[in-house]
Amino acid sequence: MNEKSSGQSEVIFGPVPSRRLGMSLGVDVIPMKICSYDCIYCELGRTTHLIIERKEYVPEKTIVRSMERYFAKKHDAPLDYVTFSGSGEPTLNSKIGVLIRRLKELTDTPVAVLTNGSLLNDPQVRQDLMPADLVIPSLDAAEQKTFIKVNQPEASLDVSDIIHGIHQFSKEFQGEIWLEILFVKGVNDHPDHIRKLSEAARLINPTRIQLTTVVRPPGKGFAPPIDMDKLNEISSQFSGNVEVVADLTRHGNPAYKEDKGNDVIAMLKIRPMTLEDISSSTGMHRNEVIKYVDQLRREHTVNSVEFSGKTYFTIDRE
Repeated sequence: MNEKSSGQSEVIFGPVPSRRLGMSLGVDVIPMKICSYDCIYCELGRTTHLIIERKEYVPEKTIVRSMERYFAKKHDAPLDYVTFSGSGEPTLNSKIGVLIRRLKELTDTPVAVLTNGSLLNDPQVRQDLMPADLVIPSLDAAEQKTFIKVNQPEASLDVSDIIHGIHQFSKEFQGEIWLEILFVKGVNDHPDHIRKLSEAARLINPTRIQLTTVVRPPGKGFAPPIDMDKLNEISSQFSGNVEVVADLTRHGNPAYKEDKGNDVIAMLKIRPMTLEDISSSTGMHRNEVIKYVDQLRREHTVNSVEFSGKTYFTIDRE
């Protein structure tokens, strides 16, 4: 049961099926679309607060109460990770270090943090993430012009500082670092872009490099994916432990819950719905809805269409 369906805040969501993390319980510590980036490929839509100021966006007590409540109950589904992610950039929450430490007291499940890496040049942010088991920073560009084009960052951010911050973190952190690089066709997939990203990845020296592309309808415009053959070709230009993050079908993903997927299908048979519509109707967190819609789209069960600046999900009527 997720937090929203139990009448509480949307802090805890899932467990959700994750392509990389298996059965992942989400912890959302930032309100919707408060972020240091406004990425062209983001499925959640346009960033409404483009910011790098760290503060307690969601009160520490609210988050701790939600975590304690969840882990006080017996749950049938085993967890592979508890993941700080969600509606914005989690390291913007100034209490994330306290929250990770409290979570480690509540569960033996490994703790992961999904971050865009933009604040890792700050020693305090690096220190806050030290108790985590896994940190997955993203890096979609290695020079400023392309960085601005693909990530549309807060104005003061410089990608060279971000690379330095991730590199510094990789030297200090005792857990695993998986560096995620997402390619958008015609934006950051030029040979020169790939070469510079490869050089940056070699400097950072993460545990693993994960290459991916756009798999969900971007909530703010046009961001075409590159095909898997191209992605596999690109992977050969990176050194170290490199993997292309492949798609999973719902039948190949043990974290996929058929009843939740069927709820989404049943609603879309009635009328087209946005991400927010489905979230409100099912009680699932936005990020949980995204996972299920993502699986169904890749199986061609669900389609997406743009209308009046919004993405609607539909099912073709027979």
